[in-house]
Amino acid sequence: MNKNTILVTGANGEIGHGLIEHLAKSDGVQIVAIDMNPMDKSIKAKCHKAIVGDILDFGLLETLSTAHDFDTIYHLAALLSTRAERQPTLAHRVNVDGTLNLLELAITQSRLQGREIKFIYPSSIAVYGLPDVVTKHKSGKVKENQWCEPRTMYGINKLYNEQLGRYYTHYYRQLDVEPARGRVDFRGVRFPGLISALTVPTGGTSDFAPEMLHQAAQHLPYDCFVREDTRIPFMAMPDAIKALLHLQAAPRERLSRLVYNVGAFNPSAGEVYARIRNDFPDAKVGFLPDQKRQVIVDSWPEDVDDSTARTEWGYNPEYDFERAFSEYLIPAIRNRYDTPSKQNNR
Repeated sequence: MNKNTILVTGANGEIGHGLIEHLAKSDGVQIVAIDMNPMDKSIKAKCHKAIVGDILDFGLLETLSTAHDFDTIYHLAALLSTRAERQPTLAHRVNVDGTLNLLELAITQSRLQGREIKFIYPSSIAVYGLPDVVTKHKSGKVKENQWCEPRTMYGINKLYNEQLGRYYTHYYRQLDVEPARGRVDFRGVRFPGLISALTVPTGGTSDFAPEMLHQAAQHLPYDCFVREDTRIPFMAMPDAIKALLHLQAAPRERLSRLVYNVGAFNPSAGEVYARIRNDFPDAKVGFLPDQKRQVIVDSWPEDVDDSTARTEWGYNPEYDFERAFSEYLIPAIRNRYDTPSKQNNR
């Protein structure tokens, strides 16, 4: 029996790690992974092929397309929000030109194979741009078609890529005399802030919550870069992986949209601190807003309306605020930082 061949870009990132772990559990799947950096051994061992390469190298992508018949593409590679703001031209090249390259690969594969190719894309709440905190409070749960006026390069890139996906799915080469052969089945998820128990935060604009937790676990003080009342939606990493997999598996006829909101819990920064102190009573957090980053976070919604995802493809996160901390984050992060001598002294 032929195996489904899946391409995962940005495979060495935190979403890539979790996704490959899940995909590799199926006997009917072979994974081709690509990342700019050498793959971790634990992930590389689960892949049919692991490639160190650049999604801007169209020659490399053409070679991959010639060598494999892909069924699904998970395009995770991106230049993330903080670095994208500091290097906007590079961000556009990686996030937009790279995505265009992958969509071209998908349409080429569709033509060669004579069938649709699924293209799964992680978008972001950075696509939203509310004008001020008062409007943010009044808006509550924001729907997919509201306030799509991003103010960061990362958010602009993500929103534009959603539209590229729409074009390749519905309107590709619409002026051709003959209908264009090939079809991409683009499906996107707008993720909130993601919190992982397995990776260290890297300074992203939504990383104030995990940074707070990691510092507390090391008994180190932390200066939080947003106000205590700052509120945005978050999600535990296992639910993010599950969302991608469930959306990929959903029958197309059940889907009314190409891009869906997903959410799980939306504590304020102060509520995160209070929860952390339940397990780390000596945690010391000062709230010293960085006004430039604060303005960006204030432009993102307090919460998202994910009712369409719940109705149409059964999205249902396992981790609410309390369970995410008590069952997922706290045990793993304690294990990361506790030395054997500390454990023995308890």
